[in-house]
Amino acid sequence: MKLFYIKETSFGKGIFAERNIRKDEKILEFKGSIITGEQGKKLDLKIFGKRLGNSLQVGKNKYIYLKEPGRLINHSCNPNAGIKKDKILVAIKNIKKGEEINYDYSTTMNEDNWTMRCKCGKKNCRKIVKDFKYLPKKIQKKYLKLGIVQKFIIKKIQ
Repeated sequence: MKLFYIKETSFGKGIFAERNIRKDEKILEFKGSIITGEQGKKLDLKIFGKRLGNSLQVGKNKYIYLKEPGRLINHSCNPNAGIKKDKILVAIKNIKKGEEINYDYSTTMNEDNWTMRCKCGKKNCRKIVKDFKYLPKKIQKKYLKLGIVQKFIIKKIQ
């Protein structure tokens, strides 16, 4: 049985749980070509006519240029999923059927100058999403304990 379906949101498209998803259950594997950050920006401009950030950072200036459905997963400051082993999206809590599946983009970013305006609307919304190192220490510890921080970021902070 399918785990998710694609649906329009106020941010464009997103992915939603087709059925209840258990904590720690694998949702999907991010797929795409390995590129640099600059290549990702150029591809976005070429394909979509604007910069969209369709890349998942997996190393210093190393990204996966995301294919659907991975590129459709939206950010949340109170996520229900996270990325393990650099490219496997897993539930970090039980997700109910019909609920949008999202992760915190800060768990994958280490560029120093990257920011994104957040409109997730959660009570703990940070308004501006930045690199992992700028997260409050309490949130960093929580994400590290859950094992949902990219390996290259962990190496850098240890």
